[in-house]
Amino acid sequence: MKWVKELFGTEKPIVAMCHFRSLPGDPFYDNKKGAMDEVLAYAYQEMMDLQNGGVDAIMFSNEFSLPYLKKVRPITTATMARIIGELRKDIKIPYGVNVLWDPYASLDLASATGASFIREIMSGVYASDFGLWNTDSGEIARHKKEVCADDVRMLYNIVPESARYLAPRDIAEIAKTTNFNCRPDVICVSGITAGSATDMTVLESVKSVLPNTPVFANTGCKPETIEQILKVADGAVVGTTFKKDGLFDNHVDINRVKAFMDVVNKSR
Repeated sequence: MKWVKELFGTEKPIVAMCHFRSLPGDPFYDNKKGAMDEVLAYAYQEMMDLQNGGVDAIMFSNEFSLPYLKKVRPITTATMARIIGELRKDIKIPYGVNVLWDPYASLDLASATGASFIREIMSGVYASDFGLWNTDSGEIARHKKEVCADDVRMLYNIVPESARYLAPRDIAEIAKTTNFNCRPDVICVSGITAGSATDMTVLESVKSVLPNTPVFANTGCKPETIEQILKVADGAVVGTTFKKDGLFDNHVDINRVKAFMDVVNKSR
């Protein structure tokens, strides 16, 4: 797990989500003159508030492209590439990308923008709010090679939000077989939706069988729980907690970011 400290500059890193507003082609995109300028301005302010608030890394995501696609359209990847390209000169910390929910597009975007990591659902078959959700980790691994993304770290979410495995399998078993077959760089453990708490029992179960693989808490980290979480997890992905009043739809509140990171820095 030496690479975690080398990439993020610290042990137990906090990866902050920078949620892009609805993009061209999305159902809730406001197609008016200057709309993309507003999306860019919003993304820039979110990114700067997270960075200046002291997080260790940022992950750019099309979080407001609801309802999500399992295979996104080219306009989504192109728009995200434009946004990251315009922000890139001001990014001072490591960054990754997450094109929901399309690992192929995430790898394309990472290769094009110089991102250090992606987070996706890359293994398993699920019944989900988005329909039957199948994956092909072998094809994803080969696509990674094809798009020259060899150095991109792969964060595997094995507890996908709004979905359930079709076969009733123990989470520790899933973690072990995913780790053996797919060789993920990180295993992420989530709650049922963005902002929902990661179950500590599940987190502990996964970490117990993967002592040598980084395990991140993927949702629902709060100032009052992050110290306990980081006693088990090797890092955390944080989004909703950083927003005004802790609400998903709101903008990032830099004071909440600083307060959260104060707790983290005292505990690690």
